[in-house]
Amino acid sequence: MTSSNIHVTLQQLEKLKYQARYFSFTEQQPVNSVLSGKNSSRLRGRGLNFEELRHYRPGDDIRTLDWKVTQRTGKAHVKVFTEEKERNTYLAIDQRSSMFFGSKGKMKSVIAAEVSALIAWQITGSGDRVGAFIFNDSMVKAIPAKRGNLHVSQLLHQLSKINNELNTGNTDAGQFDSLNNMLKKLTALNQHNALIILVSDGYGWDPRTTRYVKTLRQHNEVIACHVSDPLEQDLPRMPQMIVSDGKWQIQFSSQNPTTQRRFRENLQRQLDQYRNFTNKYRIPLIPINTLEDPVQQLRRALGRVY
Repeated sequence: MTSSNIHVTLQQLEKLKYQARYFSFTEQQPVNSVLSGKNSSRLRGRGLNFEELRHYRPGDDIRTLDWKVTQRTGKAHVKVFTEEKERNTYLAIDQRSSMFFGSKGKMKSVIAAEVSALIAWQITGSGDRVGAFIFNDSMVKAIPAKRGNLHVSQLLHQLSKINNELNTGNTDAGQFDSLNNMLKKLTALNQHNALIILVSDGYGWDPRTTRYVKTLRQHNEVIACHVSDPLEQDLPRMPQMIVSDGKWQIQFSSQNPTTQRRFRENLQRQLDQYRNFTNKYRIPLIPINTLEDPVQQLRRALGRVY
C-alpha cells in the first residue's frame, strides 16, 4: 500500500472538488439511482415554509385552500408557502479503528474520507450548507453546517487530522459506543428537513443505534454509505493466523471449517441487521468497497457513470 492509501492528506481531499460531478442528492434522480424507485426513500427536496394566509385569488391552486378558515369566515382563504432555498446536510464520518483496515486497495477509513469529501464538495456546489460529525473510538468532532469552499476545506482539514491519528496500536475497547455517542449528539441538534449521510462500516450497530436513527428519520432524510473490504467477507485460510486488536492477540488456525462457518455467520448476521433496518425504514443504502475508485462508485450508485 502507498501512504495515500493508508492515510489521507488535505490536498488529496481538496483535489476531489473537481471530480464531485455527475451525481447529486436532490429529488431529481435517474431511474437507476439507489435514491429512486419504490424500494427506497425518495428525497423530499428542500421543503416549503408557511408564509401567510390570504384571500383566494383567481388562478390559485385549490389544493392550498384552508378549509377550516374558509368555513369559519365564509370567504375562501389559501395558505401561501415559499420554497426553502437551503438545506442542511450532515455527514456522519466513521474514523474508528475498525475502519483502519484494507486488504488490497485503500483503508476503509481513507475511502470513507474520500467519499465524504466528494459529497461535501457536491453539496456546497449546489448552494446548500454542509456540516459533519467525525467520530473515532473516543471522541466526536462536531462541525456546524455552513456554506462555501473555505468551510469545506476547514471541515476536510479536521477530517484528515483525525484520519492521520489512526494506527495499529490505538484500538479502544469502547469504539462501538462512539457510534451511538455520535448519533446521540446528532439527534440533540433537533434538525428538521436535513439530509444526514452516514459513512461507516456499520460495526457496533445495536438496538440503541436503531432508536437514534429512527428518531432522526422521523423529520429528516437519512442515507447510509456502507464501507466494506472484500477480505472481511472471506477469512483467509491459514494454518496459523494471528489477530490483534492493538492490545491483545490470539493465534489460531483459520483453516478449521467451524471457524470459517462461525466467521461467515457472524458477519452475515451483522450485515443482515444493518440491511434489514435500512430496508424497513426505507433508508437508501449505498455500498462502497475499498478496491474501486470512490468517484465511480458514487456515480454508479446514483445512476450516472461517465
